[in-house]
Amino acid sequence: MDVLVVGVLQGVDPRNVENALRVQSLFRNAPHPVEHILDRCGGRPIHVLGTLNSAKTTLSFDPKLLSVRITKPGQMPRVECPKEAGVVLQVITFDRPDPRRMQYLSTTPISLSLEDKLGAFSSVPPFDELDKDEEVERKRKAKLVEKLKLHTVVTHPRTSKELALPIILNQINCSAELNDLMQSNINMVGTRLRRKMSVTERVAETAASLRDSISLRMKEAFLRNVWPTVSHLFIWLLMLTRIVAEALLWLLDWRPLPNLVALKDISATAQQLDIRLQQFCYWPAQYRTLQRTSCDWMSTSDSHPEYIRFYNSLWLVANDVIIGIALGSYVLENADLVAGQVDTIINTYSIEGLQRMITWLTDYPAGLKLNNELAKFLADLFLWVIDYWDGSMRQLRPLLPYVVRLIGLSSLAGASLPISLVSDLVSLLTLHIYSFYIASARIYSWQLTIIISLFHLFRGKKRNVLRNRIDNCDYDLDQLLLGTILFTLLFFLLPTVAVFYATFAGARMAIIALKAALDTWLACLNHFPLFALMLRLKDSRRLPGGVRFELQDTPAALLHITATAAGTRAMAPTSYIKLKSVPLPLSQTFSQYAQLGHRLRKHYLSPHVFLCLVSGQFVPPIHRKNLYSLQYSMLPVQRVTISELWGLLRTPKKVDTAAAYANGHVVGSGHSKAKQGRAKASEGYWWST
Repeated sequence: MDVLVVGVLQGVDPRNVENALRVQSLFRNAPHPVEHILDRCGGRPIHVLGTLNSAKTTLSFDPKLLSVRITKPGQMPRVECPKEAGVVLQVITFDRPDPRRMQYLSTTPISLSLEDKLGAFSSVPPFDELDKDEEVERKRKAKLVEKLKLHTVVTHPRTSKELALPIILNQINCSAELNDLMQSNINMVGTRLRRKMSVTERVAETAASLRDSISLRMKEAFLRNVWPTVSHLFIWLLMLTRIVAEALLWLLDWRPLPNLVALKDISATAQQLDIRLQQFCYWPAQYRTLQRTSCDWMSTSDSHPEYIRFYNSLWLVANDVIIGIALGSYVLENADLVAGQVDTIINTYSIEGLQRMITWLTDYPAGLKLNNELAKFLADLFLWVIDYWDGSMRQLRPLLPYVVRLIGLSSLAGASLPISLVSDLVSLLTLHIYSFYIASARIYSWQLTIIISLFHLFRGKKRNVLRNRIDNCDYDLDQLLLGTILFTLLFFLLPTVAVFYATFAGARMAIIALKAALDTWLACLNHFPLFALMLRLKDSRRLPGGVRFELQDTPAALLHITATAAGTRAMAPTSYIKLKSVPLPLSQTFSQYAQLGHRLRKHYLSPHVFLCLVSGQFVPPIHRKNLYSLQYSMLPVQRVTISELWGLLRTPKKVDTAAAYANGHVVGSGHSKAKQGRAKASEGYWWST
C-alpha cells in the first residue's frame, strides 16, 4: 500500500476530519474547482491516514489508521509498526514544491525552446544537404534501435510503481495548494466555541471592514468607469502597431521573383528587424497564455516553459537596450574619433594592405619562382580595380561621420542593431575582395580542370560526362602533341595563379570569420538563456531535469527507534529515501548552441570544404536563415495573425462558475493565506490523495 501525505492538521479529531472531507467543508473558499486537482492526481479522493504524535501508543499496526511520531524538528518520521506485523516500511521524504514560485517535480526535462522546426528551413541551400544527411543519420539510428528490439531476449514490462510515478509526482506538485486550502478551513472541522470579541477587537474589525469597503468601492469605480476606456485605447494602439509590424515583415520577406532571395536573407540588419518584429507579434499571445494560468490552480498549469521563454526574451531585449544605450552614447560623443579610426582600418587592411600584398606577389614571394609576365598582368588588373575602389571610397569618405552617428542613434534600439549594421557595412566595404576571390577562384578552377583533362589525354582516356566515368579513347599524334604543349604551359603557369587565388581565398575566409564573430555576438544577445541560468542559480527546482532517489543513512534513526520504542518491542524494518529534483543540465540548456556549432563545423571544417578550397570551387557561405535558426527557436514557425490577435485581446477573462459555489455556499474570489503545516510534537493527522 502506497500513501502520500498532503498535510498535517493539528488539534482536530480524525473522525471530524473524515466527515469534513466527505462533505468538502475543508475545500470551502477555493479559488478554483478542487476537482481540477483531483482529476490531475488520478481522481482519488482524500482520506485520513492516521495520527501524528498521538498521546496513545499503539501496539498493533492498522494500515488504514497509521500512527507516526516525530520527536524533533527535521527528524525522520517513525511509523509505529511492530515487527510481528511482517511489514517492511519505506518512507520517502521530499521538499514540497511551491507552485506559487513555479516549483514542480517532473521526470521529463523542461524544454526551453519551441517544437522542432526542422521542416521550416530544410529547403534553404546550402543547408538542405546537411539537413538531408542529418535526417538520413536519424533514420539509420532508428532502424538500428528497431533491430536491437528484435534481438532482445527478455523484455521487462514497466512495473506498477513505474507506471504510477507520473501520477505520484502530480500529487506531490498539487499537495501544497491543497494543504494551504485545508489549513485555511481548519475551523470548519468539528464544533468550536468562539469567545466574544472585546471592545478593542470589535473596533479594529469595524475599522478594517470600513477600509476594505472603501478600497473595494474605489476599485469597482475604477474598473467600471476608467478601465474600459483605457483598455480599449491600448488594444486599438496595439492593433495599429501590429498592422504596421505585419507590413514591415511582409516587406522584409518579399521576393521580386520566386527564385530570388528576400531582403532578410542577405542583410543582417533586415534579419535583426525581422526577429524583433516577430517577437513583438508573439508577446501578446504569450502574455495571454500566461494570464490564463490565473484562472486555475498554479499546480495544474503547464505554462512554466512559456513563462521562462517569455521573460527570457524580455530580459534579453532589456539587456540589449541597456548595452545599446551605453554603446550609442560613447559612439555619439566620439563620432569623429570613431569615424577616423574606421577610415584608418579600412585603408590599412582593405586597400593599402591589399596593394602591398599584390605588389609582393609579383616579386618572388617567399622565394617562389613565378611567371613574371602573368603575375604582372594579374597584379595590374587587381591593382586597377583597387585604385578605382579607392577613388569611390574617397568620394564617400565625407559621409563616414554621418554613418557613424546613424549607427550610434540605432544603438538606442539595442546593441544588436548597430552590430547588424556593422556586419552589413563589412560586407559592402569588402565587396572588391569578394569579387577578387570569385575571379581568381574561377580562373584557378578552369586551369586546374584543363590540366586534369590533358592528363587524361596522355593516358589515352577521356571523361564521359554522360556516364560520369573515365573511358578509353584513341587520339591522333597532332592531338597528343598539342595536348603536351598546352599541358606544359598551363602546368608551369599554375603556381602563379595559385598564389593569387590563395591570397584572396585567405582574405575571404578572414572576412567570413569576422562576420561569424559578429553573428555569434548577435546570437548571444538574442537567444542567450539568461533568465534560465538565473533561475537555475536562484532556485533550481524551477528548472527540473528529472528526479533522483537517494537512500538515506538510517543507523541513527534505527538507534532512536530502539531507544524510544515501548518496552523492548522491535519495530518493523524501515528504509528512508530522499526524493530530490535534478536541475536541468547545462548541456541541455545550451543544446541549441551545441547543435549550431555542430552544423558550423560540419559545413566549414568538413573534407568537402577543404576539397572545394583546393580545387578552386566556390565555398558557399552559411545561409542566414540557417545561421539564425538558433535565434528563431523561441518563436513559432507561423506567427499569430492579426485576426487571431484581435480575438485573443477581445476575449474576456474566463471565470470559473464552478468555483463560485462550493458545497452550496457562495465563495469569494480568493482565500486567506494558509498556515505552514510544520510538524511539531503535538497531535495531528495525515491525509493521502
